[in-house]
Amino acid sequence: MGETVKTTCPYCGVGCGLVVKKDGQGDWIVKGDSEHPSNYGRLCSKGSALDETIESDNPVTGPNIDGKPADWDRALELVARRFRETIDRYGPDAVAFYVSGQLLTEDYYVANKLMKGFIGSGNIDTNSRLCMASSVAGHKRAFGTDTVPGCYQDFEQAELIVLTGSNTAWCHPVLYRRIVQAKENNPALKIVVIDPRETATCEVADLHLRIKPGCDSLLFSGLLSFLDTNGAKHHSFVEEHTEGMADALQQARWYAPSVTACADLCGLAIDDLLTFYRWFLLRERVVTLYSQGINQSSSGTDKVNAIINCHLYTGRIGRPGMGPFSITGQPNAMGGREVGALSNQLACHMEIDNASHRELLGSFWQTENITETAGLKAVDLFRAVEDGSVKALWIMATNPAVSLPDGQQVRRALEKCEFLVVSDCVKDTDTTAYADVLLPAQGWGDKDGTVTNSERTISRQRRFLPMNGNARPDWWMLSQVAQRMNYPGFDYRSSSEIFNEYARLSGYRNRGDRDFDISGLADLNQQQYDSLAPIQWPVPLPGEKGTSRLFGDGRFFTATGKGRFIPVIPTAPSEALSSAYPIVLNTGRVRDQWHTMTRTGRSARLFGHDHEPFAEIHPDDGQAGDIAEGELVMVSSRLAQVVVRARLTERQSKGELFLPMHWNDQFASNACVDRLVNPALDPVSGQPEFKHTPVSIKPYRPAWHGFLLTREKVMLEHATYWAKAKRQGLWHYELAGDETDENWSAVARDLLLSAKNLIQWAEMMDSAGGYYRGVSVVNGRLQSCLFIGPDHLLPKRDWLVQLFSRPQLTREERLHLLAGVPGNAQEDAGKTVCACFGVGRNTLIHGIRAQGLNTTQAIGEQLKAGTNCGSCLCEIKALIEEQVHEPVCKAN
Repeated sequence: MGETVKTTCPYCGVGCGLVVKKDGQGDWIVKGDSEHPSNYGRLCSKGSALDETIESDNPVTGPNIDGKPADWDRALELVARRFRETIDRYGPDAVAFYVSGQLLTEDYYVANKLMKGFIGSGNIDTNSRLCMASSVAGHKRAFGTDTVPGCYQDFEQAELIVLTGSNTAWCHPVLYRRIVQAKENNPALKIVVIDPRETATCEVADLHLRIKPGCDSLLFSGLLSFLDTNGAKHHSFVEEHTEGMADALQQARWYAPSVTACADLCGLAIDDLLTFYRWFLLRERVVTLYSQGINQSSSGTDKVNAIINCHLYTGRIGRPGMGPFSITGQPNAMGGREVGALSNQLACHMEIDNASHRELLGSFWQTENITETAGLKAVDLFRAVEDGSVKALWIMATNPAVSLPDGQQVRRALEKCEFLVVSDCVKDTDTTAYADVLLPAQGWGDKDGTVTNSERTISRQRRFLPMNGNARPDWWMLSQVAQRMNYPGFDYRSSSEIFNEYARLSGYRNRGDRDFDISGLADLNQQQYDSLAPIQWPVPLPGEKGTSRLFGDGRFFTATGKGRFIPVIPTAPSEALSSAYPIVLNTGRVRDQWHTMTRTGRSARLFGHDHEPFAEIHPDDGQAGDIAEGELVMVSSRLAQVVVRARLTERQSKGELFLPMHWNDQFASNACVDRLVNPALDPVSGQPEFKHTPVSIKPYRPAWHGFLLTREKVMLEHATYWAKAKRQGLWHYELAGDETDENWSAVARDLLLSAKNLIQWAEMMDSAGGYYRGVSVVNGRLQSCLFIGPDHLLPKRDWLVQLFSRPQLTREERLHLLAGVPGNAQEDAGKTVCACFGVGRNTLIHGIRAQGLNTTQAIGEQLKAGTNCGSCLCEIKALIEEQVHEPVCKAN
């Protein structure tokens, strides 16, 4: 056994601790850290599959200039020279950084210091603008600073948990399991889910409010009015520690004059809304967890403040089991917010428009060039790149060609950018294709530093891999460029040195008037930094154990020291539906993928649940549009169109679509959903409206459909539609084309027959009917199979995928291959339901029918499904309902 290293997960903002080591065969083993306070050993499906993603098949092996290899000195000199020339000729605002919540805090700190402290521009923004900016703005308006008041333990101590705008079960599964466990430990705990969709999170809900899209501010304004009418005001807290209540309450009463009016406008049954309001009224310990469904809106900041207003009014903040809780999307989105990586902030929660903060920071960094104006926010930044205002751009650890709204505009901007630098650990992405200079960055497992999770816990992310060739930390690249631009103060030798400087800055002239203070960690030596245990900030003094909650004492960080109520005007989404675009598009994550799949796309296990881009649509909308289950559809907005697979489900509300955000040009022919998304922005936060874009949907019926399973990657020249997924030992391609080839046999042989010895080929075709099946076998093992038909009704894929694991195919299996049906002796596990343990749908059905496993507990004990992260439990319950006819959960 090799050395054991404790680190943190590179995915969501829960911040799970990991234990990584090699087994006796030299293979990496990744387990949950039972001592880490975020997860106590639990992992989600993505975290459980991390060991499958450690080895990259697409790394950046060295610096590249114009697509050709270069050494570090040449690449860094070029970056420094081009940035310096651009600044000297056009001014500091002609350059910009676009960074990421995948960076470590030390990387973030150096990037922000260089841009805002020495280049002298505010033009550094982070992809956290796309997910958390409205929460930041709401916090600052109410609290005076961007502070998450509570901690994860509050969910275990609450009497009521409100989950709004969050499919917690899929997007933050480990935290969701803590909530489920809290419910099991305390059956009196009530859980309310507010979401237009019936997601897997609804499985734990006592009440699901299927709200009309965009009505969140109205719903919480109605709650504030209801609380006032029913005497829920915490008089001493409101009167002594808050301000602005009267104006906020007057606004709430105006827009939500009664529960009946509010229910009608939100599309809810009045009894359901009253139940929620009464539960909130009568329970002291209330936590409201919110995420992208609140933030990603053209009025997201107001939605955040509508929630906070209710907690301020009742005094339910900063005490055990209560408070508003923003759950972050990325592993270090919080760290980026702390170092000031948003374009309108300075480091350590200081403000650009505060002259004393600028002077303080200039004094600490020994610079007279602190920016005096906020920089461009993400969407506006790429607009400025397209119009030529920003001429040199450095993108770090993110893929904006896929993730930003109006993706076609972003690609135009990248194409026109006079000088584009990209630092990444993945060579081929939709964004790196545009790079003039591509720099090899260290990724998870290579790099070393700190991250901050959603509850303000700072954890170490530690290196456990050997140095990866030419790859370097982002902070090192930035420091080298800064030195070549003749800026002092960037001669860092280690991440611990940067962390100590950052910690000292947090306490510099801080007399308790700034919330972010980790100066108690400022003098760590290398050994202490290496062994730093998870700790929640603030940590103002050495030896302190951290701070779980803030604001319980009624002390805020506004100018008056009081929490602020914010008057909220509920507003409709920016773009209204029309006859041309009559359906609401909602985008988001699926259970087993992450962002743009640059890491999760390496795992065969994680493609078992969803291997192809799709659109969820209500059956009534499907019928109205002549759309059948499983066929291809074209979804269009006024900006672009994509082609994906239709899924008809009553989980989706009528008049609404859901499309996942993950697929891109590396994995599909035309499925970048953010090309469709309207780039409307919240006027305060600058966060885009990913949750409401008017679209249309119609069938896409090509001349032929097909799929290809093959051990080798292939170039697809005949398909106008394709989607690619990694499966165990092979690649899975879904295909379709507008023109039928008259000689499929020749196409198949050209595509699939390599120079390998002992290739056996078998095929079957019906030219008149448009059917073709071809199979190649090498040394007795299945090498590839291609199935073509006139429509999407083709054989199931999962049992065929399983045949690739056979060391030798039997004669019967070869016959069944061409027939397109599994033999009686072959078990068809079916589509993966539990990704953590690889349990398929058919295996579960067999367990329910043949073994009498009629509860999730029995299935877990026998098959292990659902016993790790639990994000598949709703699907398992749906299968039990389907097989034994007991209503449990509608989701599937």
